[in-house]
Amino acid sequence: MTTWIGTATTLKDFTRRDFIASSMLTAVLFTAALLLFPPSTMTEGKRAETTAQHQLSSR
Repeated sequence: MTTWIGTATTLKDFTRRDFIASSMLTAVLFTAALLLFPPSTMTEGKRAETTAQHQLSSR
């Protein structure tokens, strides 16, 4: 019978194999996130900023 990760009811039932598997899955998740969303020094985008042309009235 196959035991799935995360079916342990207590921390005592969490085996070394479960720990390694969950650690590897977490590493894969973070690697995929870094590949999809690479960190860059320019966080505000490449478009030029626009400024308001009109002054707001002081009513």
